[in-house]
Amino acid sequence: MKQKISITIEEGLLRELDKVIDNIYIRNRSQAIEHFVSSSVGEEKTAVILAGGGEKEITVGNDFMIGIEIGGKTLLELAVRKLRESGFKNIFIVARSKVLTRAFEILSDGTSYGVKVNYIEEKVSRGTANTLKLVKGKISSRFLAVYGDIFFGEVNLKTLWEDHVRQKPIATLMLTTSPKPSEKGTVNMEGNKVLQFIQKPKDSDIYLVFSPIFVAEPEILEYVGNSLEQDVFPKIAEKGLLRGYLSSEKEIHIHTRGDVKKVKLGSTRIGDK
Repeated sequence: MKQKISITIEEGLLRELDKVIDNIYIRNRSQAIEHFVSSSVGEEKTAVILAGGGEKEITVGNDFMIGIEIGGKTLLELAVRKLRESGFKNIFIVARSKVLTRAFEILSDGTSYGVKVNYIEEKVSRGTANTLKLVKGKISSRFLAVYGDIFFGEVNLKTLWEDHVRQKPIATLMLTTSPKPSEKGTVNMEGNKVLQFIQKPKDSDIYLVFSPIFVAEPEILEYVGNSLEQDVFPKIAEKGLLRGYLSSEKEIHIHTRGDVKKVKLGSTRIGDK
C-alpha cells in the first residue's frame, strides 16, 4: 500500500535525482525516490552463499574451498567482507554439515565482521536449485546469491543489485565473457533481457556467459527443478522474466591452490580491513 507524502529537498539533490529518470523503469521523481529508499535504507539486504555439494568434491588438500587462504584471509572471509562492504548484513550459508562446521570456525555468528550469519544444513546434494530452496521460509524479500567457490573482490555488487531493483524481474544474472563457453552457461540476449539460457552447450559461438552471482526475488524458490542452470534459469528465460547484467570484472574460481595465484595481490586489500 502506497501513501502520498510531501517533502522538501535541496535543489542540487533534486537535479541529481532527475538524472536517474529514464522513462522506462523510472518514469518520475516519486519512483526515483522510492528506488533510492528501497535500495538503501529501506530494506535489509540479504545474501546467500551456496556452498553445497559433496564434501569430498569441494575439498582442496586438507581443507574445504571456503578455507583456502588468499593474502592471509580465507576465501569465505573475503566473501563476507565483500558482502558487508556492499551493504549485505544478513548472510545465509548453505552447505553440508562438515563444511558448516568449518564456516563457523571462521566466522562464528558474524559479529566480528559486522554481519549476522545464518547456517543451513544441506543433508543431500541434488543440485544448485535444491541447495537454494533450503532458504525457503527464511527469506521473504529479494536477495543476492553467490557460489561459495569463487573470489569476487572486484565485482561491483551494488550496481548489479540496483540494476535488478530498477527492472524487477525474477532474477538478474551477472554476465561476463569467456573464450570457453562450453564450460559455462551461455545466454542469448536482446538488450538486457535473457531470451535463452543454455548450460554448457557442446558447440556455441556465444561468448556471453553466466558468472555464479545473481540477484533474485523469493519467487524463484517456487520453480521446479534440481539445477538452477539446467532447470530454473531456462524456465524463467522462457517466461521473459530473466535479465542479465554485464560486468567488466570477472570472478575467479578457486578449486586448487594454484587458482590462488590468479588473484591479483591488489585484490586482497579487502582482507586487510
